Amino acid sequence: MVLVAGERQVSWQALRRHLGTSRISMATEVEVLQVTGYPLGAVSPFGTREPLRILVDRGVYQEHEISVGSGVRYTTVIMQREDFFRALGQAEVGDFAIQDVKTD
Repeated sequence: MVLVAGERQVSWQALRRHLGTSRISMATEVEVLQVTGYPLGAVSPFGTREPLRILVDRGVYQEHEISVGSGVRYTTVIMQREDFFRALGQAEVGDFAIQDVKTD
């Protein structure tokens, strides 16, 4: 599971490099439900059916409040950054999001 802040997107290149592989793909809707127990659009890093390796983009640390899936579509849980990371526990931190490109 890869967590990125706001509207940022996962950098597939950075993720492949971090994982040491040349190919990765998104999980299917069925796989997501089987592994996490949550439907797409409601996935939470907490309470998954199976233990998951969690990767957190550094950009998430810049947020003071963090909104995450609650397990119910259209419903989120908002937590203070410190509480979120304390509850999350062990996670790998890195640069996993596409870097903003400014064109001036």
